[in-house]
Amino acid sequence: MKKKSLTFTLEYWKDEKWYVGQLREVPGVMSQGETLEELQENIRDAYELVLRDSRSRSAHPRSRSKSIPISVPA
Repeated sequence: MKKKSLTFTLEYWKDEKWYVGQLREVPGVMSQGETLEELQENIRDAYELVLRDSRSRSAHPRSRSKSIPISVPA
């Protein structure tokens, strides 16, 4: 399977002995690690799990989708 490389913003901070972080562009993808490198590995794993979970959910058989505009503060 061909993989596409995307770049996200990892926001992270030190909480006692742990590095804790989240992906700015993907709310809900958070993780931690004892080192910054471990945090980066764990956040990649967390992102992949979220993708896998969202793909495995089956939509309602009669559901449809539609793009809609949403205004956000500049």
